[in-house]
Amino acid sequence: MNKFIFAAITAALLMPAAAQAVEKSSARAARAAKTTEIGSESKVVLRETVKVRSRIVRLGDVFTNVGAQADTRIAYAPEPGKRAVFDARWLYRVARAYGLNWRPLGNQDQIVVERDSQVITRGEIEDTLLAALVNYGATPSMTMELSNRMLRLYVPAGSLATVGVEDASYEPRTGRFTAIVTAPANDPRAQRHRITGRLHKMTEVPVLNRPVLSKEVVSKRDIEWIRVRSDRLRRNVIVNADNLIGMAAKRGLRSGTPLQTSFVQRPILVAKGSLVTIYLNVPKMSLTAQGKALENGSDGDTVQIANTRSNKIIEAVVTGMSKVSARPAGFTAIN
Repeated sequence: MNKFIFAAITAALLMPAAAQAVEKSSARAARAAKTTEIGSESKVVLRETVKVRSRIVRLGDVFTNVGAQADTRIAYAPEPGKRAVFDARWLYRVARAYGLNWRPLGNQDQIVVERDSQVITRGEIEDTLLAALVNYGATPSMTMELSNRMLRLYVPAGSLATVGVEDASYEPRTGRFTAIVTAPANDPRAQRHRITGRLHKMTEVPVLNRPVLSKEVVSKRDIEWIRVRSDRLRRNVIVNADNLIGMAAKRGLRSGTPLQTSFVQRPILVAKGSLVTIYLNVPKMSLTAQGKALENGSDGDTVQIANTRSNKIIEAVVTGMSKVSARPAGFTAIN
């Protein structure tokens, strides 16, 4: 009798075209097969929510106090990550078919069935895809941009949360790719998903790990590295740390962002209008004099210096903070 009931209700639920015809015969058979376990004293209650681990929804998943019929199959479960809503009309047909003492209070009665599953995140999908696309010309240092940014895959609870790539194509010139992925991997029953996206080349660039004030000199300990899409880098962005270390900020600089060459300069050791010491080193003699800088100068720059007494002007090379070195002819002139 149980086999007859199962066949009848399965046809009613999974083959809508024959549902009404089967409902009558299955209902009569179910009423005749009532057991004492589902008597009038047992109140059948509709569960609020259902989470099933298998591909089948059973009578005991939906209703309480159904006795020996609890394991009876009544519907297919939704795919992992999806939900199914069974409404009052459907539930009442099931209750009648199996002789359950239950009827809906109104059309608002329903039950939500979920499939117990585990999530494969976007990051895991990207890692697997990139590893597969290396065989088609991609490089491991690239970053991936999926067309569906909200993509997540679901696998049944208890399965291995793995991703497989069955077919893929990659165009190096544009960076675009297409792939068919499965989850779990190597499972013949796994769903197949078509995924598209684009790969981007990346460049490591030095950035500041702290804010730097105007005129402050950048040291090696102020540097950290980040990866940036190569197509988003401007031509004058600093990509070599040697071009940043030892340089002074022209203005306040933020941390964590790529820096352009125009943001920094060599430190000003001689400021325009400041007093400097002029050095002359010749064999067996070293002379000094005081002058006034007529322009800014960094280490190694040639700047104009005026004698504070005679106002005669010479050119000298900046050698340190407020220090310049003059040639013998210029030193003689300034004195």
